[in-house]
Amino acid sequence: MAFLDKIPLMYLVVGALVLGLAPFFPEPHLVEKTRMLINGTLVKPLDMFDLLWHAWLPIVLVIKLIRMALSGN
Repeated sequence: MAFLDKIPLMYLVVGALVLGLAPFFPEPHLVEKTRMLINGTLVKPLDMFDLLWHAWLPIVLVIKLIRMALSGN
């Protein structure tokens, strides 16, 4: 995953916050869809796509942070 090492951390942090928390009001989609997943009501394909869309950048950020911690950077 050398491509991940080339992405600046600040870009990932800002992108993960913006995408993960959008829309900001009344409730972020990531929070709403995660709650639906936990409750077992995440059944529509559009809702599943929405969860993945809002979660992919925060997931990439977590992977990068783990890689940085393991490599000692």
